[in-house]
Amino acid sequence: MKRRQGWTILLSLCLCLTGCAATVGGVAQPVDPTRVAGLEITDGASGLKPGVLDAGLPVDGGDGGEIDKLAANAVADVQRYWREHLPAIFDREFRPLTTLVSYDSGGRGREICGASTAGLVNAFYCSGEDVVAWDRGGLLPTLNDSIGPAAVMAVLAHEIGHAVQSRLGLPAAAPSIVKEQQADCYTGAYLRWVAEGKSPMFQVSTGRGLNEVLTALFQIRDSAGVAYSDDGAHGNAFDRVSAFQFGFTDGPARCAKIDEREVEGRSTQGGFGSARTNERAAAENVRLDDRQALADLTTSLRQAFRLAATPPTLTTGAACGVTTEDALASYCSEANQINLDLDGLVRIGTPPRRGRQGGIGDFAAFAEVASRYTLALQQEGGFRLDGPVAAQRTACLTGFWASTIVDGGALTLSPGDLDEAIAEMLTRNSLIAADVRGRTLPAGFARVAAFRDGFSSGAQESCGKKYR
Repeated sequence: MKRRQGWTILLSLCLCLTGCAATVGGVAQPVDPTRVAGLEITDGASGLKPGVLDAGLPVDGGDGGEIDKLAANAVADVQRYWREHLPAIFDREFRPLTTLVSYDSGGRGREICGASTAGLVNAFYCSGEDVVAWDRGGLLPTLNDSIGPAAVMAVLAHEIGHAVQSRLGLPAAAPSIVKEQQADCYTGAYLRWVAEGKSPMFQVSTGRGLNEVLTALFQIRDSAGVAYSDDGAHGNAFDRVSAFQFGFTDGPARCAKIDEREVEGRSTQGGFGSARTNERAAAENVRLDDRQALADLTTSLRQAFRLAATPPTLTTGAACGVTTEDALASYCSEANQINLDLDGLVRIGTPPRRGRQGGIGDFAAFAEVASRYTLALQQEGGFRLDGPVAAQRTACLTGFWASTIVDGGALTLSPGDLDEAIAEMLTRNSLIAADVRGRTLPAGFARVAAFRDGFSSGAQESCGKKYR
């Protein structure tokens, strides 16, 4: 986060706002909070189905271990998907990959597509030789052990997405960001097929399994200093997750529509300033126990949401009795106040540092407080504050608030802030997507989708229309 320079003297921590009336109501097709893009929310195992036989694809350089078997079977499954869908959707036959290569980045390097694999912790597609290669020594086992098998599935599906681009004739000169986000989108389309139970080899749950995929996209995002227009750009976590959700929700035809103009229109990664300037802005971390920071947050909320009644006050008094015990912020509807656990919010607002414990980053903390403020808006509009629909609406309105601080004001988004929102929404007890009792939506995919709806809507009223 960035905040304006200057200092405002406050008489107390309770910050009162004033504004004019506005509603979040309306009529539109509601989104079922018990489903993910129309599918039932499940939390079963993800990965190879029990008893499935190996596909037996030849792997150059493989060691026959479990990681190579998982990767080769994932490739076989993704290719099965494209053999069915490329002709049906694009009227093109899918030609199987020419070569699969496994290597150990920690071992003696070999040359693949003109590059040495020594120290190359990566997976990649080489169009010239029609090769998909993966690091069995570092990347894939790390993803499998720290996140889960769905992360490995996603990485291989992404690389085969590049092979799909080659078969569809996407120009080699297309910007990197277009290639990468199309591939993320194609990954979403494939995993939708798996989630629907259509894969004979793999399974993925729409709750925990898709959380693994979104976590993988967060882990392999561009650093905050990279602009979407840079050579080699893949996208920040927010934009990569958006592309994945396009494919999961709308299918491969939507993915092919991703082009430079489309990316430029929706990118939250920025395309201006030097990498050093972006890195410096991302490194600025604002603490919520700073009175000016609280004042600026309050001002941004006042400007985003207009309330007819007295706005809620921020306080460090006793938490509401109805909220979960570990909630770092809570809205007390009867008292019309937002209680803050400032120590806890500072902890979650402290970014992680190598070798030291940390939280997520300042935007995660600010957004948790903003989410509780939106409950006052919902109460004024006559909406229920408890239940999964309220949690959806809260995430949507918090996303709308984030969109209002893109271009400056009391607070301004910095590179990496929206990635912090993704990270917060993938935690077990996310407040950004929680109702008044602190009960969060069960699926990370649904939390992010609702937040993204609000961010891209341009109007707070859309949240009340869609989530009712």
